[in-house]
Amino acid sequence: MSLEQELFQRSNSQCELCTSGEDLDIYEVPDSPATAEKHVLICNTCREQIEDPEKVEPNHWRCLNDSMWSPVPAVQVIAWRMLNRLKAEGWPQDLLDMMYMEDEVKEWAKANQVADPSSKSVVHRDSNGVILEAGDNVVLIKDLKVKGSSMVAKQGTAVRRISLDHENEEYIEGKVDGQQIVIITKYVKKI
Repeated sequence: MSLEQELFQRSNSQCELCTSGEDLDIYEVPDSPATAEKHVLICNTCREQIEDPEKVEPNHWRCLNDSMWSPVPAVQVIAWRMLNRLKAEGWPQDLLDMMYMEDEVKEWAKANQVADPSSKSVVHRDSNGVILEAGDNVVLIKDLKVKGSSMVAKQGTAVRRISLDHENEEYIEGKVDGQQIVIITKYVKKI
């Protein structure tokens, strides 16, 4: 049986990431160990977005909610890499927190992964110098007046699932008392 026949049989003639049945092709997962089954069957839409970060449509990748549970290591690797690329969206971090991978598969997923150049130059740190990531939880270490309102965010308030400002390392965003606010990182501590 040829590789193509094996992949079509394994995937039920569907994209192994988004289950589309159109424009299917064999994709070799980069940085595959010599011993691994390194091919997956994916559609043209997934291939374009994997290969060109400019074309990524985050909502397309909600399909990873299902495909990340694939027993096929190569599929797990692609799912993990795409979820990491999309972390700033918020929801991918939840999936990453749930995802289970064998140690050797996770090492494969991390192989030669280069951070997005825009995120590389901007690193958010809390008051103690701990690196903050999208989806982290923080606590306020000082009472903060919220500009444009009479609200005061009290010291000790937990801010869950923050998002990062990709242009300014001093700013994060989060909800306090149901209101989305911008917070300066030197006034928070990671929980």
